[in-house]
Amino acid sequence: MIGIYFSGTGNTKHCVETLISLLDASAQCFPIEYAGVENVIAKHDSLVLGYPTQFSNAPFVVRDFIDKHRSLWNGKAIFILNTMGLFSGDGTGCTARLLKKYGATVLGGLQIKMPDSVCDSRLLKKNTEENRRIVREADKRIALAAEQIRQENYPREGLSMIAHFKGLFGQRLWFYRKTAGYTDQLKISSACIGCGVCSEICPMGNIRMQSKRAVSGNRCTMCYRCISLCPKKAITLLGKRVIEQCHCEKYE
Repeated sequence: MIGIYFSGTGNTKHCVETLISLLDASAQCFPIEYAGVENVIAKHDSLVLGYPTQFSNAPFVVRDFIDKHRSLWNGKAIFILNTMGLFSGDGTGCTARLLKKYGATVLGGLQIKMPDSVCDSRLLKKNTEENRRIVREADKRIALAAEQIRQENYPREGLSMIAHFKGLFGQRLWFYRKTAGYTDQLKISSACIGCGVCSEICPMGNIRMQSKRAVSGNRCTMCYRCISLCPKKAITLLGKRVIEQCHCEKYE
């Protein structure tokens, strides 16, 4: 078994790595932007796939990855894990339906609440100690899920028809335009000092340096990685200013 994940501020990375370490201490985890990840997936029959939900949907970059590599999934056994700030409905089901279409067997699903990672919104923000408590609770849930999986009693969170309706009508329909594709809404202010951190860490290669300034393209996947790490808080997406730079390592 291996772990494959997409993670912006580290929440999903933490959860997938924790689950995989409990299931198989020798197993490895890879981000989907890892060079050669397709070859890694091809060599393994079972895997854990993890990602954060965005408005009760899987990030477009994850859905796009699954679709572009559709031949990889036939015959694979996949356990899906999604992270959320509060609610995801059928966050795991969003990719489960696509993976089944391409011949995969979906073993189960796990939906884990983690500290909110939307850096430019006050909504769902907690203090550091509360976020640490959230991570501790997440770790307990992951440990319980690992024990269930070892007994082949896979959790099936987010995979039911009820969960599907909750995700669809709870958020996904109302915010469909935000998750239908990549976005060109990333904003970089005059506070940018041209350090290049954002262009180096963007999983989409969406940010380039031009005349010692960062310039955004139209392929932002809303992961908030650049916003959480910009030393000058010069980048925003949904909001107008950075409220908190979020990263899971602060709460572990």
